[in-house]
Amino acid sequence: YQRRVRGHLKGTMSGDLAGVGEDDDVEEEEEVTSNGGNTGGSGGGMFSFLKNINLSTQQTITSEYLQPVLEKLKEHLTSKNVAAEISIQLCDSLESTLVGKSYSSFTGLSSTVKSALSDTLTKILSPKRRVNVLRDVVDAKARGKPYVITFCGVNGVGKSTNLAKVCFWLLDNGHRVLVVGGDTFRAGAVEQLRTHVVRLSNMYSDDRVQLYERGYGKDPAGLAYEAIKYAKDRCYDVVLVDTAGRMQDNEPLMRALSKLVALNKPDLTLFVGEALVGNEAVDQLVKFNQALIDNSATAEAGTKSIIDGILLTKFDCIDDKVGAAISMTYITGQPIVFVGTGQQYPDLRALNVKSVVSALLR
Repeated sequence: YQRRVRGHLKGTMSGDLAGVGEDDDVEEEEEVTSNGGNTGGSGGGMFSFLKNINLSTQQTITSEYLQPVLEKLKEHLTSKNVAAEISIQLCDSLESTLVGKSYSSFTGLSSTVKSALSDTLTKILSPKRRVNVLRDVVDAKARGKPYVITFCGVNGVGKSTNLAKVCFWLLDNGHRVLVVGGDTFRAGAVEQLRTHVVRLSNMYSDDRVQLYERGYGKDPAGLAYEAIKYAKDRCYDVVLVDTAGRMQDNEPLMRALSKLVALNKPDLTLFVGEALVGNEAVDQLVKFNQALIDNSATAEAGTKSIIDGILLTKFDCIDDKVGAAISMTYITGQPIVFVGTGQQYPDLRALNVKSVVSALLR
């Protein structure tokens, strides 16, 4: 088994991650004729509902004309798992773009609506701050310190599994990785990480990847602090800190997470969330982010620890319902750094903005 794993997995993820969906054929929106019909197929795709606007003569678009169309668009975005509040704001932005403009054909209006919505979605998914983990690891190494990533999120979203995928990717790019069993709360959490580390060390070597754990019942913040010092002393390039899954309204566990982040100041704090959920993901992310801000400000005046990026799991299970990516990025303004696309170690991708926007517009 181990020889088969080495042969098929090792060496498959060198360099930057491929974008999710890059290998897929992107289905282009069917061209529509001026009378609202299709040049091929039936239904006209997402923008066929614009046929409800009568444009038989040159006409200036008003809010009154647009309201039925915007309601349909909100329903469409919500059906793609875009959070309801964000669907409304997207439609408000689209309305301000279109009102007052003149069109004489369905084709002209359809093209403008599609272009405006595509531009808005692309802008949301392309935040100003871009995380380049491989570059940042090299920079940290040059400063004589390990690059530290903390993984946090609610229960059952796949934190440990996706931490192992990130570890595999880093190992495949020649880095030494220390995995920290920071979930000292859930029975079996340390054993789950140990299983991954044993498999990965069999692919590479014990010298390349190691598990740092002290069992259960320990203070996670202190454990992470010890692990980072251990990694620095032994020249590990990256420290991956697992944390206990917790619901966003569990105040004691949220305080413990805030303490861990405030004490250790990781280079990257990743929120791990499921691509399967819409409104719930927004609630989770907002409360996680706010708890980190509030408690970090209390722990050390003048500093605010926030979610730095997002790891979106189970992206392979959602077909074209990709709205969680829009919702999470819109709320935080932070990038989606990783996308989980399966259960195997190589099933990790970067976000392909063009592919996600295309899926939302279908």
